[in-house]
Amino acid sequence: MKDQNLDLFDPGTAVMDPEYSPTRTREPDFAFAFNDSNFSDRVLRIEILGDSVDGGSDSNGRSLADWARNRKRRREDFRKENALDITECPEEQIISCNQIDSEDADTENQDESAVAMIEEPNSGDEAANSDDSTWNCDSPRVVKVKTLHISSPILAAKSPFFYKLFSNGMRESEQRRVTLRINASEEAALMELLNFMYSNTLTTNTAPALLDVLMAADKFEVASCMRYCSRLLRNLPMTPESALLYLELPSSVLMADAVQPLTDAAKQFLAARYKDITKFQEEVMKLPLAGIEAILSSDDLQVASEDAVYDFVLKWTRAHYPLIEERREILSSRLGRCIRFPFMSCRKLRKVLTCNDFEHEFSSKLVLEALFFKAEAPHRQRTQAAEESASTSRRFLERAYKYRPVKVVEFELPRQQCIVYLDLKRDECANLFPSGRVYSQAFHLGGQGFFLSAHCNMDQQSSFHCFGLFLGMQEKGSVTFAVDYEFSARTKPAEEYVSKYKGNYTFTGGKAVGYRNLFAIPWTSFMAEDSLYFINGVLHLRAELTIRH
Repeated sequence: MKDQNLDLFDPGTAVMDPEYSPTRTREPDFAFAFNDSNFSDRVLRIEILGDSVDGGSDSNGRSLADWARNRKRRREDFRKENALDITECPEEQIISCNQIDSEDADTENQDESAVAMIEEPNSGDEAANSDDSTWNCDSPRVVKVKTLHISSPILAAKSPFFYKLFSNGMRESEQRRVTLRINASEEAALMELLNFMYSNTLTTNTAPALLDVLMAADKFEVASCMRYCSRLLRNLPMTPESALLYLELPSSVLMADAVQPLTDAAKQFLAARYKDITKFQEEVMKLPLAGIEAILSSDDLQVASEDAVYDFVLKWTRAHYPLIEERREILSSRLGRCIRFPFMSCRKLRKVLTCNDFEHEFSSKLVLEALFFKAEAPHRQRTQAAEESASTSRRFLERAYKYRPVKVVEFELPRQQCIVYLDLKRDECANLFPSGRVYSQAFHLGGQGFFLSAHCNMDQQSSFHCFGLFLGMQEKGSVTFAVDYEFSARTKPAEEYVSKYKGNYTFTGGKAVGYRNLFAIPWTSFMAEDSLYFINGVLHLRAELTIRH
């Protein structure tokens, strides 16, 4: 027996049928049979209720903002009103299709509460679009009635909703007439949906109208129409407004496989538009939760370091969730998972443990996980990152930080000393040509912040481009430090660190020292395919700093 939840005419699901032939790619077109009594076995009566807001049914004339606003009002109106009273006509049961968001519905008895069948003693044909005042006994809110001739096999093949309606074995499934009750705002969308189930196409092409049809397709479980609407919406110009709207659709719609390409496109749009969050900080601070998640989940986020992501998340959650209980819930269940703690500095991780915004158990687990990752050998880190890339979580994947992460080993005795490891990929080095530079994250020695910077610059003697490495001290008052330093790099064939430059310097705030041509070769030789300094596409640099007394 075939799965009743399959759209039998949807090529996206037809491949699950062992009898499906790859050569059969075109869906059957039954447009000729739509609302034609010669090709129909049932009559569908659509009772249309008056909406509490105007303009809801005119999808083509609305903007996306109007669509979202009207939908919010309808949701609020539904909360205020009770379910439709149908006791006035006890001989009839009606399929009440008032629009209900998944978050508003009773999930335990959703089928029983949302759907009721009609039992009609009369089975004669009715003219399409006829009005019958006697139907107003059901409810004074019925403002219009439409009657259509339908083919139960066509609707059942497209929709599990109609399949169950026509094959549940109850007496009403044998009746020739079925009645749906909808809001006026849903009329246009339902007519488009019914037409699609016959013709596999839509006549509308505006975003608000397509969203209305998408919602109707979700309600009546027409996966092929959801996929079709999703594709048309993806082809329309994306804006921040539309992208956010797609990400904030009801959860039942968002969870549908057919809508995933649309939500993925919306996330990619927001991530690309706001990848430099410092440039759009005021605008980004006003975005809702779904938008912030899309931006912070991106690997291409342009930030100084993961420390900056952590600081931004705290700033945004404090602005949008002033109550500490709500803030902790959002950080634990949603935004905390967007922060890639393994790439935060150890100094900032210490602050995470004492931050009151996080549940202590949650923050302790993340910090411990981050520290274990930092302590792993590089090949183990790469393995974890590769395994993580296949999952929805990205916490072990490094972003393209403005300040490159470093690994630091510190010593207090016999002298204050630190060894800093900085790895640069070949393409990162290639992007430095002809005059670029890349900075490392800050590291500390003797309470003072330092950083490394790699440059593509001109050799002063030979006037050619070359690779340079420099050591700088962050500005902080008038403190001076006398430091011995040594730069090394892994070199083929032994792949051991080989010293390239030694020196000493008395630092003051903002000063830097280093060597313009670290490898004493031109840039072209440094970047060549047979370069001695790239091992599996990575340049491994090491700086050793010791405070002189």
